[in-house]
Amino acid sequence: MGINQLVYIASPLSGEVERNLDFARQACRYAITQGATPFAPHLLYPQMLDDSDPAERQLGVDMGSQMLELCDELWLCGDRISPGMEGERKLAESLGIPVKQVSAEEIRSMKISPTQGMVMG
Repeated sequence: MGINQLVYIASPLSGEVERNLDFARQACRYAITQGATPFAPHLLYPQMLDDSDPAERQLGVDMGSQMLELCDELWLCGDRISPGMEGERKLAESLGIPVKQVSAEEIRSMKISPTQGMVMG
């Protein structure tokens, strides 16, 4: 088995946070079905850092940027680009990291069965 591409998953977080976190998890599962290894900092760092504290939020952004430098691609997931995602896009482009847009429809077309795992279709 070959080594999968490491893909940085970017999707909106603020606003409807729980709904957006669920979508980010769906985007990661979608990336796995595409043979990629996903990394989504907005699923990880808010568990350890206080997003309402500007210093801690910036720390999370900085750590995410450091991880983006190690990734093979940036995937912008969903139908809108948040300001944070735009910053990630600009950083990826400045580093020569390919950027791919993945629509919400494409991600949501993947069916998840709680008893059978991932099912495409």
